[in-house]
Amino acid sequence: MDIRRTVLWMIFSFSLLFLWNNWEIHNGKPSMFGQETAATVTQSATPGNTPNTSVPSGTAGAVQPGNVPATTAASAAESSAPSARIVVTTDVLRLTFDTTGAQLVHAEVLKYPTDGQPTVLFDRSPASTYVAQTGVVGAPANAPGFPTHLTPFHLVSTQLDLTGDKLPITFEAESGGLKVTKTYTLHRGSYDIDVRNDLTNTGTAPLTPSLYLQLERDGNDPVGATRFYHTFTGMAVYSEQDKFQKIDFSDIEKNKANYIKKADNGWIGVVQHYFAAAWIPPQGQQRTIDVLQVQPNLYAIRTVEPVGQIAPNSTASVDAHLWVGPQDQKAMAAAAPGLDLVVDYGWVTIVAKPLFKLMTWLHTLIGNWGWTIVALTVLIKAVFFPLTAASYKSMARMKAVAPRMQTLKERYCDDRAKLNAAMMEMYRTEKINPLGGCLPMVIQIPVFFALYWVLLSSVEMRGAPWIFWVHDLSVPDPLYILPAVMMGTMFLQLKFNPKPPDPMQAKVMMFMPLVFGAVMFFAPAGLAIYYCVNNSLSILQQWTITRGLARRASTAANS
Repeated sequence: MDIRRTVLWMIFSFSLLFLWNNWEIHNGKPSMFGQETAATVTQSATPGNTPNTSVPSGTAGAVQPGNVPATTAASAAESSAPSARIVVTTDVLRLTFDTTGAQLVHAEVLKYPTDGQPTVLFDRSPASTYVAQTGVVGAPANAPGFPTHLTPFHLVSTQLDLTGDKLPITFEAESGGLKVTKTYTLHRGSYDIDVRNDLTNTGTAPLTPSLYLQLERDGNDPVGATRFYHTFTGMAVYSEQDKFQKIDFSDIEKNKANYIKKADNGWIGVVQHYFAAAWIPPQGQQRTIDVLQVQPNLYAIRTVEPVGQIAPNSTASVDAHLWVGPQDQKAMAAAAPGLDLVVDYGWVTIVAKPLFKLMTWLHTLIGNWGWTIVALTVLIKAVFFPLTAASYKSMARMKAVAPRMQTLKERYCDDRAKLNAAMMEMYRTEKINPLGGCLPMVIQIPVFFALYWVLLSSVEMRGAPWIFWVHDLSVPDPLYILPAVMMGTMFLQLKFNPKPPDPMQAKVMMFMPLVFGAVMFFAPAGLAIYYCVNNSLSILQQWTITRGLARRASTAANS
């Protein structure tokens, strides 16, 4: 009985902890479960102030990405040169390029609206900075610099709307005896953009340039972030050696960022709730990786790759990929190894990953994520049916022997040791498991948290409707109907269970529906669906088992 009391207290305490954590986040404080929030900073990065630290330094044959020089007169002139914005549209993206550096300075994800409008991922405005850049460094000493993301480019392409399966957008610039032709190729239905840099030596001496790929972002929370929960927002690096590494903005400020500095594989990126951007450099080519604070509340992550020697009148090409869009796990896994890991399920990943794969398969059959959760609940219930059936039988027998237990308590009221011995003997004779009532609830805890993070982190659930008033499975039920139903079904379950002999245990059990119901007020509606269906199936199973045992007992008594 002491073990049962301990398990009940553990469940109750864990539920209170989870409820308190959500309340703390609701009041703007960080989560206790390791998902550090990005500080919401009112100060925004001013694009005009960034050139002094945003271009990596480089000399012929060697690149020092961590050594960032002050603004030169040439770079200052470049940044002040007139620029134009070029808008390009596909079936899934609307992109805006700045002719200064041929940077990608605005990106709208058309098929994932926020408040009825396309979600803005990249942006350069007084309110936010989040851009993708490329450039070339490594010019000879005392010579003009090569084209960087501060150099004026001119548009070569004439078509700006996708009409076929792909759309190339080409920019050109020349400086320091090097012509850079930068081509972004967009594909229908794809967030994976091909980026090709052709470097042509127009001078009379060999050149050894290095190409950098860079993402800049401020440290503000993404638009639409809620205080009810926070997911990771920050930089990320992936390599075969060190796998997936997250980098908080606060660690960058404190120079405590821990990540791989050199690799010939993997990718770099910026992660936020539901969306991500990532540069995928050529695989098999050695490069350096650098993460830095460009200025207050503005951060950059980049790779710098030596291109090799380019002879006069010769061209070297570097092909890379730029992901701009939702955290679509299937598409991201196809784009680059490990790219799907930006969908971070935290410490329950080992359960959440297979759970999401199962849900994805069910969704291909059903077509609605809400009914997919219902089907998933039925499957989980079927898998654990033997264990829960044994538990419910044990609880039914416990309820049947309740009068005998009360007699034992009266007989041995002054001798706790004899009472426990007599009760254990009765349990053994009647084949009762004292922990039977706790096991079903304990089993659900890993599934509960795994499903919570799947619903919270998977972009597939974002805006996914179910029925009637439930229009988004990833946010709390707006009418709180599901939490109320969930509490009602939990109270109904208690009616089937024997009353715990310990008054304290009885009080804990009565508070459980209230605590879990309060948690559901903050949890995604999809999680409430899971618990409502699971509780309903449990009630049906428990009622069937209890009725069968009563029928057999009556038959045995009459015979």
